[in-house]
Amino acid sequence: MQSGGQTRSYILRVPAGYDSNHPYRLIFGFHWRGGTAADVDSGGTDGYNWSYYGLRRLADSANNGTIFVAPQGIGNGWANTGGQDVAFVDAMVSQIETGLCVDTTQLFSAGFSYGGAMSYALACSRATVFRAVAVYSGANLSGCDGGTQPIAYMGLHGLRDDVLPISLGRELRDTFVRANGCTPQNPPEPAYGSLTHVITAYSGCKSGYPVVWAAFDGAGHDPGPIDGSTGDGWRTWTSAAVWQFFTQFDSNQPPPPPSGNQEIVGQQSGRCLDINNFTTTNGTQAQLWDCNGGSNQRWAYTAGKQLVVYGNKCLGVGQSAGSGTPAAIWDCSGQADQQWNINPDGTITAVQSGLCLDAVGQGTANGTKVQLWSCTGGANQHWRLVN
Repeated sequence: MQSGGQTRSYILRVPAGYDSNHPYRLIFGFHWRGGTAADVDSGGTDGYNWSYYGLRRLADSANNGTIFVAPQGIGNGWANTGGQDVAFVDAMVSQIETGLCVDTTQLFSAGFSYGGAMSYALACSRATVFRAVAVYSGANLSGCDGGTQPIAYMGLHGLRDDVLPISLGRELRDTFVRANGCTPQNPPEPAYGSLTHVITAYSGCKSGYPVVWAAFDGAGHDPGPIDGSTGDGWRTWTSAAVWQFFTQFDSNQPPPPPSGNQEIVGQQSGRCLDINNFTTTNGTQAQLWDCNGGSNQRWAYTAGKQLVVYGNKCLGVGQSAGSGTPAAIWDCSGQADQQWNINPDGTITAVQSGLCLDAVGQGTANGTKVQLWSCTGGANQHWRLVN
């Protein structure tokens, strides 16, 4: 296509079974410096599993209709000289919305490094066009024409980043802490050497305009860190975290589950989320057990996103939760460590960390403990609520 007197190109990936009568979410995936649109679309050496930073795989597995776009930068970068790359995005949006059925309230942008900078530039200048952006290891390299209007913003950055230091990512984040009216804070970040990550949702933000900060230790300048190592790959936690951040705005989300007491049944095991022997002691870890209708297996999902058993005990994970943290019962406090999202794909994720409720070791036997773990898409992380 022509934009600004130049020939520009992009890769468009329409989901299988595309229905011209159904409005689709539209996600832009921007490449890094020296990368290409083909790298983003193909997933590189990790292939399909890492296509569009792993979001395409999750979109397919959730049966959520998403159109993906991978634009190609001039000179494999996003300098956005004179706003030419933002104008290119405007032209793509116009062309795609003319030719396909797009939900115009569901436009998103994600990018790593230079691509993160471009996503930030769109957050600054096109906050009324895009619903949310995710900036992986970014900096202000593509400019910020605006930055005063609210937009849902997620930043992900590594402590060991020696290309674009994490301080640069914090500066981008703080632009939208201000624009979104969030309460300023210095969010917790993992200790150097911990090889883990911490996700923080800011409080006080304007309704519908959250700011989330995900800091990690391990990999350096990287969009795909893996907890417990300095390596990276498609098994990273970042894909699920960004997917959850984007899809919370889905205009076609089903209503929340009913608030009455229900059983939470593991897809893989067919067994219920259970508190052993009707124990009410704080810190008792949840487990799998044959469903029997007991009050120790009946959970109420509240408007405050709590999972309540016995009427006064909440499923919680503590303030510093990471992969492997037990899911246990505590006196209900209303704090974020006791809040959960029950998602359309069958996963149950902790609001504070974005990690999934998980049956340890993919166990299915009675007594298998339940914990938090990075979301993998495994059947041991899928649950159904039964009245």
